Amino acid sequence: MSSGEVIEQLQANAIPALLQTYPDLEIELKGEASEQSKSTASLSQGFIVALLFIYGLLAIPLKSYTKPLVIMSIIPYGILGSILGHWFVGISIGILSLFGTIALCGVVVNDSLVLVAKFTELQHQGVKTAEAIVKAGKTRLRAILLTSLTTFAGLTPMLLDDSSQAQFLIPMAVSLGFGILFATFTTLYALPIILSFQDSAVSTFNPIVRRASAQEKEISIHHS
Repeated sequence: MSSGEVIEQLQANAIPALLQTYPDLEIELKGEASEQSKSTASLSQGFIVALLFIYGLLAIPLKSYTKPLVIMSIIPYGILGSILGHWFVGISIGILSLFGTIALCGVVVNDSLVLVAKFTELQHQGVKTAEAIVKAGKTRLRAILLTSLTTFAGLTPMLLDDSSQAQFLIPMAVSLGFGILFATFTTLYALPIILSFQDSAVSTFNPIVRRASAQEKEISIHHS
């Protein structure tokens, strides 16, 4: 049983019973529990900063506000994959799992970026949305699969190592390995749907913006 599971049981059973018996009792977790709580709060802030940084890095070269969001939409699937990976392996989520999850966010973006970049390139060539999605998926399928599978294969020896030294890093490897694996196959199915929806929304929204802008210009000209 891990220290986290012990603390959860104390908070669920022992501590409420003590507080019920001694209402004036003050209980405060120290040591590893206290440090883990501080680290979790710090990681939450770092996670937000990392997402903003990733968005900026994507928005500048793509010259778009919406496409970075489409690319980053795959991140939640990666996080879900890391959670499922912990369940599959049979270990609890700890502080090192969170470190791996934050690193995962930057890695899973790569697969999504490869597909979206090719889709954008085909669009600029005048290819229609549906055809561009299919072509982008076909031409980038091998690159996406090989990148993710080789990354997972590189982490496999650590996942299978039963030495005491490896146990410390296994939660991070589980977050990265299973998160990448799950996000990859999700990218190939979910991302084309998201791209299609985003393109339809932009096509619907742009004419409205143009009409509103034209009306503003007419009003300003009329007043002048």
